[in-house]
Amino acid sequence: MRKKICIVRSLYNEEFTLPLQSGAQLLLKKSNKVKSISKISVPGAFEIPFAISKLIKKYDGFVAIGCILKGETANFDLICNAITNGIMQISIKDKKPIGNAILTCFNREQASQRLNKGEEAADAVLKALSIQ
Repeated sequence: MRKKICIVRSLYNEEFTLPLQSGAQLLLKKSNKVKSISKISVPGAFEIPFAISKLIKKYDGFVAIGCILKGETANFDLICNAITNGIMQISIKDKKPIGNAILTCFNREQASQRLNKGEEAADAVLKALSIQ
C-alpha cells in the first residue's frame, strides 16, 4: 500500500530548510511507495514535535526539517535535546516513523555541508515503513 507522508519544515533559517525540504520531496516523489506528500511550515524547529503530534493520525510517516545554529547561550543544547526527545517520544508512542533532518550545527558552514540530510531522512522514513 502506498503511504501518505508529511514534511514538517521550520521557517527559521530558511536558506537551509528549503534545500533540505527539496531534497526530501524529490526522493519521496521518486518512490513508488508514496501516495501523497504534504508540506507543513512552522515558525521554528521547536514547534515541529507539536505539529507532528497534531497531525499524527493523518499520515503514515513524517520528515522533520529544521536548522538550529549554536549561539552564545545554553539555549542551543536545551532546544536540540527537547526537539529530539519530543520527536522520538511521538514516533515510539504512535508507531510512526519520523525522519530527522533537523540540523544542529555550530555555524552556517557546517549547515551548508549537510543539505543532503533531507534526502537521508526521507529515505529513513521509507525504509522504516517497510518494517513488518
